[in-house]
Amino acid sequence: MGELQAVILAAGEGQRMRSAVPKVLHPLCGRPMLCYILDCAAAVAGEPLIVVGHDADLVREHIGPRRRYALQEKQLGTGDALMQALPQLPREGRLLVLCGDTPLLEKEHLEQLLRAHGDNAATVMTTRLSDPTGYGRVLRDPGGLVQRVVEEGDASAAEKKVCEINSGTYCFDIKLLRRFLPRLSPENVQREYYLTDILAVLREQGHPVGACTVEDWQVALGINDRCQLAEAAAVMGARINRSLMQRGVTLVDPSTAYIDYGVEIGADTVILPQTLIEGATTIGAACRIGPATQIIDAQIGDGVTVRQSVVQGSILESAAVVGPFAHIRPGCRIGGGAKVGTFVEVKNSAIGAASKLPHLSYAGDADIDGGVNIGAGAIIVNYDGRKKHRSHIGAGAFIGCNSSLISPLEIGEGAFVAAGTTVTGDVPAGALAIARQRQKNCEGLGKRLLTKKPEQEKDMREEKE
Repeated sequence: MGELQAVILAAGEGQRMRSAVPKVLHPLCGRPMLCYILDCAAAVAGEPLIVVGHDADLVREHIGPRRRYALQEKQLGTGDALMQALPQLPREGRLLVLCGDTPLLEKEHLEQLLRAHGDNAATVMTTRLSDPTGYGRVLRDPGGLVQRVVEEGDASAAEKKVCEINSGTYCFDIKLLRRFLPRLSPENVQREYYLTDILAVLREQGHPVGACTVEDWQVALGINDRCQLAEAAAVMGARINRSLMQRGVTLVDPSTAYIDYGVEIGADTVILPQTLIEGATTIGAACRIGPATQIIDAQIGDGVTVRQSVVQGSILESAAVVGPFAHIRPGCRIGGGAKVGTFVEVKNSAIGAASKLPHLSYAGDADIDGGVNIGAGAIIVNYDGRKKHRSHIGAGAFIGCNSSLISPLEIGEGAFVAAGTTVTGDVPAGALAIARQRQKNCEGLGKRLLTKKPEQEKDMREEKE
């Protein structure tokens, strides 16, 4: 049957997106929509050829320089775009043509199209919609072969009632494509070279044009605006969630779990509602994540708990506990069994195994060894207004509540920092650091303050003045 090639049409501007970003680069569940169709084509036909045009350099930059590209300098329609690809195609064989804005297409759909193609000059993938508005209508002859595809703007009232629509995915005989593609004309409402017009040209020349109808209409969903982008994201997200659940992950409410493509989650992990898991994230087995949690580009070990918190660009080792209402900023490593608790922020720091920052603390640019306890309200002061400084806290140290550690510092192993202390110098191992004003007790004044009347309070102020 000859060599099989694939071309992805990704040259359009996508004006209805109303964006400075090329349409095919808009993210869908964490990756550009174009990447999905590239993977789909590569699964059946090897490395595809990408036709770029609008913001071509930006598309190349994001998709990668090692891909195969053809350039459509002026956006004159899909037919013209495919003409730019012809010089890089073999003389004979079969050619899959796909649109870069149909990311819901999957490998099995292309395999179905190839089986239906047979000896046809062309085969178009179609589906049926109850409301086909906006799509090209597929017109068949009495024998079931495709006569032509008419675009919405050029369709008559009767043709607009046809519910079978063109998905934008085709299989062509390359030899016939080379012969008849140059015959296309821009005689239409858009003044463009429609690729669909070649189907009618092939029929006029006596060559059969078939159709492959897929039942799942969603695979034909082309993304032209933000509404359709959201619709496609919902479909793709449901696929991702379904796949994770089939591999042993519990999603308590799949409709509120937003998980990017490529995220890896181990069996018996539970994802609670209103949780976002994004980017290059891996989560181990038997974890409990959420509710109301955002995890971005993080590596999380087995048995970790993260509640109502944000974790970004960090590593959480096995059995670590984070939250509620914690913020783990980029560059952190939270050791096994460590706890980062309520209203705690950690930035660019290493927290040792079994160390605890239970509540209301900040650790920035710090190396905290294992078994350390950081009391409520303790702050590692890492910024002097000009540059960041780093501190080290040795194993088993105790940092009392409302202490301020002015970096850079070395707090020795087993050291004790008394509550309310401002530490400005190193603390030796096993030492007690205390830096606060001596307490003074005024006998009887407490009772007097608690029982005074408003006029007495005024008199006291006047006496003091």
